[in-house]
Amino acid sequence: MPQMLPTLPTPPTWQHAPAALTEGFSLEMTARDIDALRAAAAHIPAGTSIAITFLPGEDAEDRIAAARAVRELGFEPMPHFSARRLASVAEFEGTLARMVNEADVRRCFVVAGDAAEAGPFADTSALIATGAFERNGTEIIGLAGHPEGHPHMSEQQCWDVLADKCAMVAARGMRPLIVTQFGFDARPFVTWITDLRRRGIDAPVRIGVPGPAGIRTLMRFAARCGVGASASVMAKYGISLGRLMGSAGPDRLVEELAAMLGPELGDVRLHFYPFGGLGKTVEWIAGFNRQA
Repeated sequence: MPQMLPTLPTPPTWQHAPAALTEGFSLEMTARDIDALRAAAAHIPAGTSIAITFLPGEDAEDRIAAARAVRELGFEPMPHFSARRLASVAEFEGTLARMVNEADVRRCFVVAGDAAEAGPFADTSALIATGAFERNGTEIIGLAGHPEGHPHMSEQQCWDVLADKCAMVAARGMRPLIVTQFGFDARPFVTWITDLRRRGIDAPVRIGVPGPAGIRTLMRFAARCGVGASASVMAKYGISLGRLMGSAGPDRLVEELAAMLGPELGDVRLHFYPFGGLGKTVEWIAGFNRQA
């Protein structure tokens, strides 16, 4: 039987205890973060899902080693497969098979990637259509959600593509899991998830939350990822664009999300992007839970 995703406490609990929203969180790491993950492992709940990114020019061996480390430490690896960065069908299927055989990978995240030159896979749907995931026993396929829009698609195109991919994953006997881009403002997330449910998409959602980091670092990632970072939005997050020194954490964002999310929005949890370091993000989560 496929492992069932745990659910969050009911929203009335969230509204009185924001820390409940961090239960069942997931994390993101790169292949370079193995030592940082080992150092923080004692403070991460067993079974936590940890996504392993697919960066440009990164060696598949390094990502496979990262997946092994995640599994050996008692967590659930979710490696990224970037369609346009895969040079051949053999590279894709060989890497996936090794991930399964060496790290018992059961969930994968698919992303198109930014590479201008595509190999045999033009997009994520092409990867899913190969049948390789279900042949290798994949249970969950992670899909990207874009609450603040996509630079190369209209809003309607974003919805159509996401709905098609969710249906495609389910038709192949797997479960879709939507992980959103990160953001600084709770309202676009809640508005987007509300619209998602109205459109009949009931897949679990992980809201992308930036871990604590230097303000300049946060702004750099926001610019790179096309995330809204206006003066008014950043002020709500606790950042003044006139003072870029120091660091900031997502306290206000998580508190606002806990207050705004309701039971009609289904299974919603947090996915942390550790821009300031994996250890700092894990430390922040533990500290937030103690204070909330």
